[in-house]
Amino acid sequence: MIKKRNSIEYELYAPYALFSEVTTRIGGEKFSYQVPTYQALKGITESIYWKPTFYWEIDKVRVMNKIQTEGKGIRPIKMNGGNDLSYYTYLKDVHYQVCAHFEWNEHRQDLAEDRNENKHHNIAKRSLAQGGRRDIFLGARECQGYVEPCEFGSGIGFYDDYGEMSLGYMFFGFSYPDENTQHDLISKFWRPVMLDGVITFDKPDAQSLDCNVVREQQSVKEFVVGENFSLAQE
Repeated sequence: MIKKRNSIEYELYAPYALFSEVTTRIGGEKFSYQVPTYQALKGITESIYWKPTFYWEIDKVRVMNKIQTEGKGIRPIKMNGGNDLSYYTYLKDVHYQVCAHFEWNEHRQDLAEDRNENKHHNIAKRSLAQGGRRDIFLGARECQGYVEPCEFGSGIGFYDDYGEMSLGYMFFGFSYPDENTQHDLISKFWRPVMLDGVITFDKPDAQSLDCNVVREQQSVKEFVVGENFSLAQE
């Protein structure tokens, strides 16, 4: 895969991670996928730097550490009282390398004035060097992580020369109302394969993804420069 000129590459690490979705939360308990989902990595990249002018695409992720899990007994907060105990299965000692780039959101013509690739790329790189603009969470609020710049593919990974590993049927991500012409909220699923520790993601609009409409015709927020939106300064 050819690296995009507006790409960023970063390391992502944390003591714990919990990448789950509805089907892995049976009976109020949570069980993490073996690897981060596309949507989780997109959200983490948006925490580094994001504007509604563009959207991030995750190109690939490299799993650096051995995949291992740890179960914990958690008492979830219940607004109506109670003292339930749930078991959450976390990923332990996670470390990834991520390569991502941004694309202009062509459905946001109201923000066309803000499309300056060099400006946004430089801001993204500076934000990454500072550890991101917002806190980094790996799937759950209790799983705080950290990011820092890196060269994708550098260093030794546990799954180097491991070969192929099928990861089964997984949640891929969402297509939000401001990213598609129908203004629907769409969920997507796929069957990823990890090769020597690297997962190369399909494009968000790839025909290979299984798509389901979650909600139809959602309203899209309008942005007006100078009223509720300001142009990023380089």
